Amino acid sequence: MSKMEQHLDATLEQILELARWAPSGDNTQPWRFEILDARRLVVHGHDTRDHCVYDLDGHPSQISIGALLETMAIAANTYQLEMRVMRHIEAPESRPTLSVEFVPAPQLEPDPLADAILPRSVQRRPLSRRPLTPAERSALVAALPDGYGVHWLEGSQRGAAARLMFRNAKLRLTMPEAWQVHKSVIEWNARYSEDRIPDQALGVDAVTAKLMRWIMQRWQRVEFFNTWLAGTLAPRLQMDLIPGLACAAHFVLTAPRRAQRVDDYLDAGRAMQRFWLTATAQGLQLQPELTPLIFSRYVREGRVFSGTRGMQERAEALAREGAALVGQTAWETAVFMGRIGAGPAASARSLRKPLRELLVGPAGKP
Repeated sequence: MSKMEQHLDATLEQILELARWAPSGDNTQPWRFEILDARRLVVHGHDTRDHCVYDLDGHPSQISIGALLETMAIAANTYQLEMRVMRHIEAPESRPTLSVEFVPAPQLEPDPLADAILPRSVQRRPLSRRPLTPAERSALVAALPDGYGVHWLEGSQRGAAARLMFRNAKLRLTMPEAWQVHKSVIEWNARYSEDRIPDQALGVDAVTAKLMRWIMQRWQRVEFFNTWLAGTLAPRLQMDLIPGLACAAHFVLTAPRRAQRVDDYLDAGRAMQRFWLTATAQGLQLQPELTPLIFSRYVREGRVFSGTRGMQERAEALAREGAALVGQTAWETAVFMGRIGAGPAASARSLRKPLRELLVGPAGKP
């Protein structure tokens, strides 16, 4: 047992045991914990912008860290502790660093969302097309902080959103920059994974998964299958179009203003996590759909994301399609997108690294 583990207070340990279940892109878990004493710690964040085309300026990772903070606050609430956070503004944006303190708050009532922290997961398979009930919709809207909104895509717009995801999937499945990410984040022949996505949670059948594994070993195979054998068709049908049609709705979460600063994305992550936990508490399943928003921002800011010819133009068309679907203002202030619906929880899912592997010393050193 390390010195840090020996001095880890039992209550703080339980808070962090729950907090580590916060969602993160591709199960990267971009956080480490430095314990100062029984009620104080430092969260050392990091992002994957240097090697992940999806982590544009580290903002998706910052949303994940925001979700961690909200999960931590909810967990602390069950012990009648209030969380206070201060971000270290001197830390580089690629390594967000936050001081966290828990102070006694005897007046606090336990947050009912605490019970949803562990069962919350991603469901990539088809869901019920049953519309959300008024009670479910009201609970989800009420979960959002002041200034945040939700734009629902239902009925014919659900089909339009599914087609947007289907076409967007072709973009990410035909460029080498995304292939490098996909190759590293999938754990094959697995139902669970502590640090990646198990292939059984992808939402494809066993035959497609086996073929994907073989093809994805080399980019030359990906290019050949995409060029001559419609290699993206089966994965896009199973992972994007069919699930996109089989759900209650797609949704877009909007912030009070266009997110620009680190704090904006941390706040967005906290809002997203309350929305997701509320969905879980309502017996609903959810799947994030962030890539259209990410590539739209590449387009909006005139930034090149791929060396492959035609990708930029394809992304521009998809950005226009997304804006037409929800409106330009909502599209530009969007911080999260997904699909939602009733259905069974995922039978395969990403787990998390043990807490002991997430503990570090001063300045984030292992």
